[in-house]
Order: sequence, then C-alpha cells, then structure tokens
Amino acid sequence: MANGAPSRTKVSLKDIVLEDVRRGEHARSLRRDLREIYRFYLSDSEREHLAAMRPFRRFFWIVWWLARNLLLRLSPNRRLLLVAAVLLLPFGHFEITTRSGRVSVDVAALSFLSVLIVLMLELKDKLLARDEIEVARNVQLSLLPKEQPRVDGWDIWSATTPANDVGGDLIDFLEGSGGRLGVALGDVSGKGMGAALLCAKLQATLRALAPRSNDLQVLGGALNATLERAGLDNRYATLFYCEIEPGGSSVRFLNAGHNPALLVRRGSVETLSASALPLGMLPGTLYAQGEVALDPGDLLVLYSDGITEATDAADGEFGLDRLRSAVLERASLRAEQLARGVLEDAARFIGGEKPHDDQSILVLRRAGA
Repeated sequence: MANGAPSRTKVSLKDIVLEDVRRGEHARSLRRDLREIYRFYLSDSEREHLAAMRPFRRFFWIVWWLARNLLLRLSPNRRLLLVAAVLLLPFGHFEITTRSGRVSVDVAALSFLSVLIVLMLELKDKLLARDEIEVARNVQLSLLPKEQPRVDGWDIWSATTPANDVGGDLIDFLEGSGGRLGVALGDVSGKGMGAALLCAKLQATLRALAPRSNDLQVLGGALNATLERAGLDNRYATLFYCEIEPGGSSVRFLNAGHNPALLVRRGSVETLSASALPLGMLPGTLYAQGEVALDPGDLLVLYSDGITEATDAADGEFGLDRLRSAVLERASLRAEQLARGVLEDAARFIGGEKPHDDQSILVLRRAGA
C-alpha cells in the first residue's frame, strides 16, 4: 500500500465461525460455562437446598430458580421483554381476520426477536464496561512492581494472577522506615472494580505512611483509621507487611487479618498468624508488631486466599495442607522457582475451572544456603 501502510485482511464471519469449530474442546468449555452460570445465579443457600433434593425434583427447581434470578437481575424494560418472549413462545403462529383478508402472525419469530433484543442490549452494556475495565486494568498494572527487588542477602520473588480483568490483591515493594525495604501483600474483600479501587487506595496510603512509621503497630492503626474513614460498607482489606534490611537477617512484620505467613526452616513449616482484624473493619483496632530472624536458606511465604481457596470442578479446595506440601517440596529452590511452582500446582488442581479469586504469592528467602 502507499506510504508503507500495512494492509488489512478482511476476515469474514464464516472464517471466524470455522475457526471457532477448529479450536475444539467445546464440550469441556460448555460444561465450565454451565457451572459458572450455576454458581453465579444461585446463592450458597439455594445450592445447599438443591443438593438435598432428589435428581428429578432438583432439575425443575434449578430451572425455576435460574429463570427467576436471571429476571431479577435485568432492568425493568428488559425483564418485560423477556417475560413477553417466554409467554408468546408456546403459541407458534396464528391468523387474524381483517377486512382485507386473513393475516398470519408468527409469534415464535416475535419471541425470538424479543430475546435477541435483550441479548443485544446486555452485550452492548458488557462491551462498554469492558472498555472502561481495560483502562482500569492498565492503570492497575502500572501500579504493580515493574521488576523484582534486588536486596543484598535476600532472594525475593512475587507473582499475581487476577481472577477478573482487574483484581483486589496488592503486591508492592516500597521504601520502609530507616532505609529498610518494605514488602506488602494485601487482599481487599470482593473482586472486580470496587476491590481494585480500594486496593489502589490501600497502596497509596501505605506508600505515604510506611517510610515515616518506625513502629509497625502505629502504622497498622493509621492504615486502619484511613480505610475505616472511607466508610465503604462490607469493604475491608487484609495485609501482611514486613520490612527487611540489606545484609540483615531479621524480619519485622505486621499481619492485619491476613492469611498466616508460612515460615519454612529446617524442613518444617511454622505460621505467623494475624494479630488483629483486617484494616477498615472497625475503628480503634489495635495491631501488634512481630519480629522473626531468618537463618540462611529459611523462607517466608506470603499468599492470598485465592490460592488456598482455589476450587476444582467438584468444589474441592486446594487448601492450606496442599500449599504447605507444595512449599516444602520446593524449599531448596530459588524464590522464583518456588513461587511459579505453587501457582502451577494450584492451576493443575482446578483443571479447566476459572479461578474465583485473585491468586498472589510472595517469597522471601534468606540467601546464603
């Protein structure tokens, strides 16, 4: 083309459909989609109630509850269109006698058209929201560490995989007090855009307060007060924050309602449990600063509950015991290899299922062994 512009190949709808067919694994993908519909539209109590029913009766209740919950999630106009489509469907077609003759009305076509209109409106909303989420994802990615930190005497690696386009897990490396390196792994309640926004607020607050806080107990109180003042209902954040010194061996830490960190030493696993409630849950919550010394070769593994609560097709959880085993099996490896191995184990466990929560892991190894 002129001016060296690249040519664009027009792809037909037929080519796209044929490519979809060639990709295969449609039955497996359909089963996964049906399970996601089941989990999304039915509450935990409804699923428990269904599990106690006989199969024949359970089928009709599933159909009824799915239809009801679908309608309740639609806007009024779209709900009326869908109800009209369902009511018109059994009539097929009928004829109307007018002065000019008999007119045949295809009710099934009108029913199909109503469903198509609802589908097009919902898809339009989804595509508009996806564009906004893509912008939010780019902003969130820009806030993540660009590279793993290099600290004398330490081997550090982190990784995070959002369950959705944007996530509520926080991993950050920042300037701590007294020239130390601050290491943070947090988890905001919920998923999606709301969790991502609160995650960004937590990160900004932590970066502002951590360099000036010599006492992590005070830091926890300040973080809690800031998030609690935000006044977001049912929104809170867990956080494991620690600080290390180049060439040092001690780790001082704050665990605000987060999963217990795994301390691996001499072939065994200890835990560093939370000292208080998550941040932003209740005003005036008191936090405690902990400290632990790591010998060469010792590991400190931080993780989000998206790993331990990862579920397979049978709703079985990966669990803390599997995580402990996965860490112990790789205790002699470098931090990067250990972190990647744990995430691979979790992915194999859930198989083709889509993760229901963000999965994050951060490994600190004391170098020298």
